[in-house]
Amino acid sequence: MDSIFQTKFHIDATHSDCFGRLKPSSICYFVQEVAGQHCLELGLDWDTLASRRMFWAIIRHRVQITRLPQKGETITLETWPMPTTRVAFPRSVVAYDSQGNELFRSISIWVLMDMDSRAMILPGKSGVDVPGLLRGSELAPPKSLMPISLSAETERKVHFNDLDLNGHMNNCRYLDWVCDLLPSGFHHGHTMKEFTLCYLSEAREGETLKLQWELRHGGVLRVETVRHSQSDVQDHRIFSADILF
Repeated sequence: MDSIFQTKFHIDATHSDCFGRLKPSSICYFVQEVAGQHCLELGLDWDTLASRRMFWAIIRHRVQITRLPQKGETITLETWPMPTTRVAFPRSVVAYDSQGNELFRSISIWVLMDMDSRAMILPGKSGVDVPGLLRGSELAPPKSLMPISLSAETERKVHFNDLDLNGHMNNCRYLDWVCDLLPSGFHHGHTMKEFTLCYLSEAREGETLKLQWELRHGGVLRVETVRHSQSDVQDHRIFSADILF
């Protein structure tokens, strides 16, 4: 099978914000979808892996944005798997408008998870082989985001519509939560230029998460999200975000 896969997406109202721009979370959605379509072609789709009690999960995601397309545009996404590492399957995606101009590019770090134990399966023990390709234009892999003290805090509960087929909160919803920390007045005059998301633990339906955040000098929004358990000494980190506006 070809290592490079292309498909088109039409941006409708579902994927647009109140200003008619592509929602940042929809970038995550399109990246997830084009990867899923390519995996279907490679015989590594959700149903095939589920029959082996495995599923794909993203643990880190980095995106650089040149321009957020508008409602009504049709965009082309191109994706290819990069060489597999000892622990993960990196994947690159680039999006173009109808004139061939780059809109955004991403690198996502995918891992295989055991559907029953919810533990990560190393590539060498998974029986899954994804031939990788380096074209020289890939983003550098996102680094981990270390926990830091942040000035603001709010809580939010995981509900039914936050969940995906794997029974946990979908990675796209995390970015919606992050965007909701700032009002529409801020978003009107600011668009995202880059974001890094690190997914550290699953969030399940009914859990209340604590979002600690701060909009820092230079238009950098930093977010730490944790789950508190009465039985544990310290909170469990769920995800971290570093957003540049």
